[in-house]
Amino acid sequence: MSDSLVIIPTYKEEENIENIIRYVFSLEKEFDILIIDDNSPDRTAEIVKSLKEEYQGRLFLEERKGKLGLGTAYIHGFKWALQRDYGFIFEMDADFSHPPKSLIDLYKACQQGADLSIGSRYLDGKISVVNWPIGRVIMSYYASVYVRRVLGMKVCDATAGFVCYQRKVLEKINFDKVKFVGYAFQIEMKYTAWKLGFKIKEVPIIFTDRVLGQSKMSMKIFKEAFFGVFSLKFRNWSKY
Repeated sequence: MSDSLVIIPTYKEEENIENIIRYVFSLEKEFDILIIDDNSPDRTAEIVKSLKEEYQGRLFLEERKGKLGLGTAYIHGFKWALQRDYGFIFEMDADFSHPPKSLIDLYKACQQGADLSIGSRYLDGKISVVNWPIGRVIMSYYASVYVRRVLGMKVCDATAGFVCYQRKVLEKINFDKVKFVGYAFQIEMKYTAWKLGFKIKEVPIIFTDRVLGQSKMSMKIFKEAFFGVFSLKFRNWSKY
């Protein structure tokens, strides 16, 4: 068993899932993979099952009954990981927007002292995004600016979903108090770790918009993130 687990939530990712699994397993560092599938109506789960024998002991699948949200998928995966001996737990999308080879950079950052490392699209004011419409780039970039100003957290890419946690971070977070299920979940997890005193390190990546499949972003998800930031600011952290 590897010391590192990559959690990949899926919903309708049949075009990408085999390729992303094989790419991660081809890296020079060994990672295990946990797929959390939310009852995809396509062949996503079937494809994962077909690969499990080939990657026995390294590829795992948890199937849920419906589309329950990104945040709850990751929390399901975190709990699964903490029941085992993984020291480093990763979040990554299935669509290749997060470059799999950068898993190694995130791992090294945590090995070298970070408690939480982030694959950042916006480090030091530079925008490293490929194939996104300009409107979405502007919305995403200024969403992180907004988060920094409201929360005071010095993270350039607060909404990033490409993350490595040291085990001790997830052991300290009370998952029952995590409120958000969409992309606001990513902000909440980083802010919680920061408020608990953990060290965060950003690692530059080149983010490439998906080529295959459909984006899961919606206006509802964006609104949750926008308005949820204020509830985080005024949360009573002394009782956390």
